[in-house]
Amino acid sequence: MYARSREIFHTIRLQLARLSLAPLVVVILTLTAWLLGGEDWLLVAAVVLPLSLIFGYKTSQPPAFQSSGEDALTGLLTKNGLMEGISRNLESLRATGSTTAVVAVEINNLSRMRSKFGDAAAEQALRVTSDRIGAALRQSDLIARVGDARFVVCLDPIRKLDLEDCLQLANRLQMAIEEPITLKAASLHLCSSVGFCQETRAPGPEAKTLFDAAILALEEALRNETSAIRTYSGDMRQRAARRDRTEAEALSALDQEQIIAWFQPQVSTDTGKITGFEALARWQHPTRGKLAPRDFLPAMERAGQLGRLSERMLELSLEALVNWQKSGIRVETVGVNFSKEDFSDPTLINRIKGALDRHDVKPERLSIEVLENVVAGAPNDIVVRNINGLAKLGCNIDLDDFGTGHASISSIRRLSVHRLKIDRSFVIRADRDPQQRRLVAAIVTMAEQLGLEVLAEGVETAGEHTILSQLGCTHVQGFGVAQPMSFEETIQWMTTYNGKLIPPLDFKRRAS
Repeated sequence: MYARSREIFHTIRLQLARLSLAPLVVVILTLTAWLLGGEDWLLVAAVVLPLSLIFGYKTSQPPAFQSSGEDALTGLLTKNGLMEGISRNLESLRATGSTTAVVAVEINNLSRMRSKFGDAAAEQALRVTSDRIGAALRQSDLIARVGDARFVVCLDPIRKLDLEDCLQLANRLQMAIEEPITLKAASLHLCSSVGFCQETRAPGPEAKTLFDAAILALEEALRNETSAIRTYSGDMRQRAARRDRTEAEALSALDQEQIIAWFQPQVSTDTGKITGFEALARWQHPTRGKLAPRDFLPAMERAGQLGRLSERMLELSLEALVNWQKSGIRVETVGVNFSKEDFSDPTLINRIKGALDRHDVKPERLSIEVLENVVAGAPNDIVVRNINGLAKLGCNIDLDDFGTGHASISSIRRLSVHRLKIDRSFVIRADRDPQQRRLVAAIVTMAEQLGLEVLAEGVETAGEHTILSQLGCTHVQGFGVAQPMSFEETIQWMTTYNGKLIPPLDFKRRAS
């Protein structure tokens, strides 16, 4: 009903725009009939002309909205219905001299909320959000739900609509969406990102072009901080084209073995000895040189290749353990990162066990890196089974980026975690900031109570290294120890580093 009422309004407005000269035409033709034929012709004109206008109105109406469908959950337009509405709006601009804009909105944290509170809560949040968007707009504006958590608005043509007007509208929509939603005993807090494109700045005159431009702006907002707002600009298309090229190249990078492993050492704060390495992916691009993960991981994720990437890194890491051993240097463990998609794969344990068997490496020499947000998102049975199954196999489980993903103590306890890796954000300036020291001390105390080891990531200075050792961190990793390096460089680095270690003093009484 909601969508239908908006459709009727647009139909009437368009017909009025098309027939704006109709009254004048009727008057002229009626007078002409009277002058030429007298009262008889005047009577005929008075009957025929209104009927012809009514008939023309009916036959020129666009198809009813029902032909495009209606979103079953919210009652809003579907994408097809919205595209028809955008086309009609653009058509009317020429007759009215007005302008319009398309605004795209996405709820950032709906999937996390769905995992935590369930489908019913998520659907209720979507219904409330659709109502709030509608309340923040005019009755004549078009609203559609075009994805699970995505809404798109087409503004009814208006005489003046500048950038400031659009920014104010985007802020108004965000404020409406982000008001807490009360659900039984809980309050749900949504956050949203917004992208928009004004008709005057669109790269083309078609409805699809305007819609796509707004979506590009939204995707740019989603790549930035939470609750970001972005307006469409021409360079967004160029950046999107580059991302598409990178995605295509990323697929071939795995096939052509351009993804390589670099290794960053981890050392003990008690003895100074090397306790392991973390394997970090690098892309040896044929024209752009060595690329860091931030430059290609999003493309890998969009292409659905994270599983192949982790499999490649696992093979390279196990090969490194074997080759270090052949070089006469024993490295106790190597850490490999796995994605949330990997942990949701029922075959993960068998794949890792098979790789260990092929390289004849014992499971305890492999550390499985699990991002904290995988644990914090109320992991499903497959995720829990995989993590605990790998621990039972003998692998070490490292909870990575600890402190950033809101993992609860209960979720940590039900997973067989071996070590917490404190995120860099808690480590920076720990030697100078008392608040940072208190946070690290609290994490170390909790870990000790749970029987877990602690590694501090991102240690860059000698001062940070010293204070973290004093606070009880058993391992450190970061540029303050060494930057990531190729396998070939690790052998020389370990030889030099181990040569500088001072052997422990022997205080035992010598036999007389």
